[in-house]
Amino acid sequence: MREAICIHIGQGGVQIGNACWELFCLEHGIQPDGQMPSDKTIQGRSDAFNTFFSETGAGKHVPRCVMVDLEPTVVDEVRTGTYRQLFHPEQLISGKE
Repeated sequence: MREAICIHIGQGGVQIGNACWELFCLEHGIQPDGQMPSDKTIQGRSDAFNTFFSETGAGKHVPRCVMVDLEPTVVDEVRTGTYRQLFHPEQLISGKE
């Protein structure tokens, strides 16, 4: 299986990354909290999403990505946005952390 790690840097990178992860979730039937509805898991789904997501023991799908920006405003938009539960806090780096 192939695995990809996405690195989003700067204001534009983080904004585009946020939009991309929203699209990936929509394409693969993953909810904004990282859960996949049971009807999606029963239907013969492909495991193509595993290239971009890792699955936790609790069944949550977490993006394989890091978002970095020295100015915290855009990263804070991701931290408080619709898909805030999708990302692990350690993946969202801002300022001089």
